[in-house]
Amino acid sequence: MAGTLKNVTDADFETEVLKSTKPVLVDFWAEWCGPCRQIAPSLEAIAAEYGDQIEIVKLNIDQNPGTAAKYGVMSIPTLNVYQGGEVVKTIVGAKPKAAILRDLSDFVGGGPTA
Repeated sequence: MAGTLKNVTDADFETEVLKSTKPVLVDFWAEWCGPCRQIAPSLEAIAAEYGDQIEIVKLNIDQNPGTAAKYGVMSIPTLNVYQGGEVVKTIVGAKPKAAILRDLSDFVGGGPTA
């Protein structure tokens, strides 16, 4: 499943994120960011489990500085959840999957079934 998250750019951010009909979590990241690489498998797992409820995409801040600047992303990883064209949740820093899911509880229902 590695690398299954869609990459968005400054050019398609509005179409892919702001105009989406469901919540979109945007992972602001960069190649050189170790913690960004640490959380990638968790985000891919969440996307696989909850893709019907929330879209998860990645935005490389080195290649797309405009969007990162517009939303005041100062440290990475930053995860912003957009709903209806607005930021409704911001998660900063690398966290384990369970903590990310707790932060996303308003957007994904039920939690993992054990």
